[in-house]
Amino acid sequence: MLTLGINATFHDCSASIVRDGIVLAAVEEERFTRIKHGKRPVPFSTWQLPYYAIDYCLEKAGCDLSEVDHIVYGFDPALIKEEIAPAGHIELPLEPSAEWDGPGSPWGGLFLSYILNAPRQLIDGVPLHLQKRFRSDTLQHILDRWQFLEHHLCHEASAFLASPYEETAVLTMDGRGERTTTSYGHFANGKYKRLKQIFLPHSLGLLYEEVTSYLGFLHSSDEYKVMALASYGEPVFLDEFRDILRYDGEGGYTLHPIRLEERFGPPRVRGDEFIPAHMNIAHSLQKVLEETVLSMADWLHRQTGSTNLCMAGGVALNCVLNSHLAVHSSFDNVWVQPAAGDAGTSLGAALLMNVQHHQGKQDAQWVMNHAYLGPDYNDAEIERFLTRSGVKHQKLENVAHTAAQWLADEKVIGWFQGPMEFGPRALGARSILASPRNSDMQSRLNELKDREDFRPVAPVVLAERAHEWFDSQGKEKIEAPFMLFVFDVLPGKADLIPAVRHTDGTARVQTVSAQQNPLLHNLLTHFETCTGVPVLVNTSFNTRGEPVVCSPRDALESFWTSPLDALFIGSYLVEKAS
Repeated sequence: MLTLGINATFHDCSASIVRDGIVLAAVEEERFTRIKHGKRPVPFSTWQLPYYAIDYCLEKAGCDLSEVDHIVYGFDPALIKEEIAPAGHIELPLEPSAEWDGPGSPWGGLFLSYILNAPRQLIDGVPLHLQKRFRSDTLQHILDRWQFLEHHLCHEASAFLASPYEETAVLTMDGRGERTTTSYGHFANGKYKRLKQIFLPHSLGLLYEEVTSYLGFLHSSDEYKVMALASYGEPVFLDEFRDILRYDGEGGYTLHPIRLEERFGPPRVRGDEFIPAHMNIAHSLQKVLEETVLSMADWLHRQTGSTNLCMAGGVALNCVLNSHLAVHSSFDNVWVQPAAGDAGTSLGAALLMNVQHHQGKQDAQWVMNHAYLGPDYNDAEIERFLTRSGVKHQKLENVAHTAAQWLADEKVIGWFQGPMEFGPRALGARSILASPRNSDMQSRLNELKDREDFRPVAPVVLAERAHEWFDSQGKEKIEAPFMLFVFDVLPGKADLIPAVRHTDGTARVQTVSAQQNPLLHNLLTHFETCTGVPVLVNTSFNTRGEPVVCSPRDALESFWTSPLDALFIGSYLVEKAS
């Protein structure tokens, strides 16, 4: 049975395809269109479907759209239909923002209509050059196989059906779904039981979005920058944020009037310098978020008695929060689905539809041990493109050995190897790699990528050696394959890897085993042989405002338009003349 999952409602639009419980592909639209997040999360962008991502999923499954058994969309318009269009029709003024006396947003009707008509748009709106895998289908056939699923249920399923646990508590937190912003549940004996939900206007994600905008960043995009900025601040405004975000004592919370300008003065204008107040606002927000979610998690632990916690939703991409829960919550294990944002709902939708079709039983026990679920290019395809582009290149006998030597010489390289990652983190398939031994490397990389000076860069480390370099927090080993947790750099190692040590002494660690990524593991092993350090800097292969590279063309364009020293693409080396 083939199931296609689609996320297209807000941002990070994506598609995933599952055959008999096994995920064949999961990919974000932005990697093909080269538009960050695929689109902006505004109501009139809802008509856009991830055609390129769907096309890739069909290619990976070796089928046309007509051969897919189920098509699942990760948002249920029935949950908001009565609120927006109780009479079954919508009204839209020619100038909605100029004249509107109806309830809610003037764009609500258009938003709802686009979602309801997604099945029609799937067959009628596909770009001409992608029609090969779509044209054999018909509208009626699509409608017969189409199903809308609740947004947060797709988030939840993306966590408990992809996790390594057969029994787990589940917590999802984001800006919003249909009306839900936070959901709690328990997965056991193959069944999921929801325990509690929190609804708009109370939302952890929307609070973080508002502060992101206030600090001069782009909301629904730059929240991770606020998290990074928080490390430079002090908890000066805890009382203000505790007044805004209040824990209710029963696992939930309420959001009270935010009024940031009234509390803190005029917002920062994009491009202006950061002052201590900005850093203190970010820090205080982060701290109050951590203490609130910790109380929520402990309530969930008491309700479920589980030792495991799985999380998804955009808030679960906050790696500082995740680490706070891992250390301080009552759970023994915390696992976060790597595409925890809205992109992951296409994965959850496809996995859940497969389980529902089989009366709650999974065809196969698929576990998300890695995130390499996107396009791959073999050496023949890469060489053909390099030759056609007129780019000088050489084929290497041992890619890992040669790359390690370049890195040991303090060069910065583009690393394009194997299937692309699903989710926002570059995990060694589409990465920029560098040595962590020089403290200047962080600023060099931030300049190379045109990023803010305060942004940290992350380490990738041999899994078997990670506990020797980072604080394992009392555990025998560190498992962080998705770069979603921070760890303290051990005092005796800090001076050896200063580039990856953030101002607060932590690092957002990625561990790599030989099973997860043999080539990257081999590279780290060779680098350790050269330098004595089994750690590299790993940051995403892109520049500011651009999605992570997907194809050889993307990699070559990014390489030649940035100060990278060399590009290791498949078995080939491309370097710039000195």
